[in-house]
Amino acid sequence: MKSLKKAWDLFEDIAAGTFLSVGIALIFYGVMMRYAFNEPKAWVEEVANYTIVWGALLGVPVALRNNHHIQVDMLYDKLPRRVQRAVDVFASIMGVLFCIFFAYYGYLLVAKRYVSGMVSMDVGIPMWIVYLILPISGIMFLFRFLEKLVQALRGEKIVNTVDMVELPKEKGDAPNGPHAI
Repeated sequence: MKSLKKAWDLFEDIAAGTFLSVGIALIFYGVMMRYAFNEPKAWVEEVANYTIVWGALLGVPVALRNNHHIQVDMLYDKLPRRVQRAVDVFASIMGVLFCIFFAYYGYLLVAKRYVSGMVSMDVGIPMWIVYLILPISGIMFLFRFLEKLVQALRGEKIVNTVDMVELPKEKGDAPNGPHAI
């Protein structure tokens, strides 16, 4: 099971990173073609936009896996552990419900675009392929929320990976004073 989880984590990282990298490379290519060679390519901006959006939506589950989503935890940290657990369970259930709606309505959008035969302006990519990221990312995000829900139900403390950074034990160990990391 752990090897399957590691493989899934690697897949998420590679998929999100690949799409973002390709998008950035396409933007660089477009800038070079426009300003260095004076031959702008109309298709570059459209494809770069799609790849960056795909990369960002594939990165959402990665951020949840590493607890990098925005969270306000001033009050949460002051709550007793049992109440924190209840909040974690409630938040995970709400996340699961959101993902179900997100994936379902993303699927409906893909189905409508498939039936309509709509294609993109410059490249002619079928729009159902462009919108396919919505149900895909919704399902991937759902898996991560289900994982968080199981952790919360087991009573495991959900720790932000930023909180896992070890601070120097003594003031003299710090590189540039007592507050530097």
